Amino acid sequence: MTSPRSLKIALAQINPIVGDLNGNAERAVSAHARAKDLGADVVVFPELFLNGYPPEDLVLKPAFQKDTRAKLEELAVRCAEGPAILIGTVWVEEFKLYNAVALLDGGRIQAVTLKVDLPNYGVFDEKRVFASGPLPGPLNVRGVRIGVPICEDIWGVEVVETLAETGAEILISPNGSPFDWPKPESRMNVVVARVTESGLPLAYLNQVGGQDELVFDGASFVLNADRSLAVQLPAWREAIALTEWTKTETGWRCQKGEIAALSEGCASAYSACVLGLGDYVRKNGFPGVVLGLSGGIDSALVAAIAVDALGPDRVHAVMLPSKYTSDDSLNDAAACAKALGIRYDKVSIEPTVAGLTWSLKDLFTGTNADITEENMQSRVRGTILMAVSNKFGGMVVTTGNKSEMSVGYATLYGDMNGGFNPIKDLYKTEVYALARWRNAHRPEGALGPAGIVIPERILTKAPTAELRANQTDQDSLPPYDELDDILNCLVEKEMPVADVVARGHALETVKKVERLLYLAEYKRRQAAPGVKISSRNFGRDRRYPITNKFRETVEPSTAPAVPIQKSAAPSE
Repeated sequence: MTSPRSLKIALAQINPIVGDLNGNAERAVSAHARAKDLGADVVVFPELFLNGYPPEDLVLKPAFQKDTRAKLEELAVRCAEGPAILIGTVWVEEFKLYNAVALLDGGRIQAVTLKVDLPNYGVFDEKRVFASGPLPGPLNVRGVRIGVPICEDIWGVEVVETLAETGAEILISPNGSPFDWPKPESRMNVVVARVTESGLPLAYLNQVGGQDELVFDGASFVLNADRSLAVQLPAWREAIALTEWTKTETGWRCQKGEIAALSEGCASAYSACVLGLGDYVRKNGFPGVVLGLSGGIDSALVAAIAVDALGPDRVHAVMLPSKYTSDDSLNDAAACAKALGIRYDKVSIEPTVAGLTWSLKDLFTGTNADITEENMQSRVRGTILMAVSNKFGGMVVTTGNKSEMSVGYATLYGDMNGGFNPIKDLYKTEVYALARWRNAHRPEGALGPAGIVIPERILTKAPTAELRANQTDQDSLPPYDELDDILNCLVEKEMPVADVVARGHALETVKKVERLLYLAEYKRRQAAPGVKISSRNFGRDRRYPITNKFRETVEPSTAPAVPIQKSAAPSE
C-alpha cells in the first residue's frame, strides 16, 4: 500500500461526563459527523473519553467494563463511514485492565494501544486501577504510522523513543491533563523536549471541562518537528479543529492553522473557577445554586463566578444578618446582588440565635461568652441556607478561601455547609486579585454582566466575619499577604520552618501558622469539594493524617532579620 502524501486529522477537544457511556458515545458520534463534513481522514478524542476522565474505582466494576466494550463496538459500527477514530477507553485483556486508545475504522475495532507510564502522584492514582502496557509501536491509520503516547507517556523519554525507533511518522498524544497554575508552560516544555528528541511532529489533544475538583482547560496544540507551533486550540471551551498534514522530504508537517490566544494569571484562574462550578452543577443535575451573600469579598467573588457560570436566573443570594452585621455589609451585599442581577433575600438570624441561647442558658450558666456563641451564629446561617436549598433545589455553594481553610478559620456545619466551593484553592490575596480582574473584564462566554460587579468598598474594607462587635480577621490572623506567603511555603513548597523564617517572617508567627495548619486537617476532611487551581490543593494533592503530633523543632537563632518576601498574587 502506497503511503499517502496528505492527511487530515480532526482534534476533538470536547467535554465528557464520567460514567456516561451513552452520552459520551453520542458526543463522539456527533464529533465524527462534524469531522466527516470537514473532510477528515481521522478524528481523535482525549484520554479515556468514552468513560470520562478520571473514572477512579468505577473502572473496577465488571459491569462497567462489559458495557464499555459493548459501547465501543457499537460506536465502531455507527461510525463505519467516514474518518477513522482514535478514542480513549478502558480496555480488558487477559484479565488485566488498561488505560487504552482504540482505533476504530471500517466498522471494527482495528487495533488498541495501551498506556505505559501510569501516574501515581498528586491527583493521580492510576496504578491503583490499571495495569501498565508494554512499550508500543505505531498504529497504521489510513496508511500512516501514527504513534499514540497516552498522556503521561510523553512526560518521560522511553515511550516516544520506542515509537520513533519502530517507525512512527506522526505522534498524537490524547490527554486528560488537569489545569493548575504552572501546568500550561510545563506541558509545552515537555512536548518541545519529546519533539526535539524524536524529530517527529506531535499533536497534543487535551480534555476540556470540570470533573469534581479537577478542571481540564483544553488548550490543545500541534508542534511540528522544527518545534514551530502550527495549531493552538482555545482554552476553556470545546472545539473541533481540522489539522492538515503534508508529507515532505523531511517528514510530515502540519500546515499553519488556528492560533488561539491563551489566557494567563487571573484570567486562567477565573475561567477555571467558572468552568469547574458550572460543570459540577450541570453534570450533577442541580437547577442552580444558593449562597450566603455577606457583603464580604469571598461571597461576592463566588456570586460573580456563579453568575458567569450559570446565569443570573440560576443564582439565589441570601443575606443573613445578625446584630453584629454592619450597615456597610448590608448595603454592599445588596449592591453586589443588584449589579449581578440575581435574586436577593434577607433573613435575620437573630430570632434563631436568641432561641438557641435561651435553650442553652441553664447549661451555660456561669460561663462567659466566647467562640461558642460565634459559631452558633455561623451554624444558624448554615442551617438556613440548607433549608433554602432543600425547599427550592439549588445547591449551596460555600465561600471559604484557602487561607481560611488552611488555618481552620471556618465553622464546621456552619459556613462550611454546602456542596461545592469554587474558591477553595484560592488564597485570600488571590481572591482579591481575581475580584479586581473580574471588575475590569467580562470573560468570553460569561453569562454575567460587564462592568463592576463587586462594589469597590468590598475590595477596600477590612475583612471580618462579623460574629462579634468590632471584629476583623486580623484580630487572630497575620495580615493576609504575610499569612499567604507563609502558607504557600508550608503547603505548596513544603519548606522547612527555618527556611520560611529566613524569608523574614517571625519564628513565633510561622510556628503558630504551622500549628493551625495541622490542627485544621479534621475540618478540611469534611469540607465541600472545590476547584483545584494550585499545584497542591487540599484533598487530592496534599493528604495529611488528622491525628498527627509532628511539629518541627526550630531554634530561634534561625530567624535572620531580613525583609519579608510578600506572596505574589497572580498577574492581572
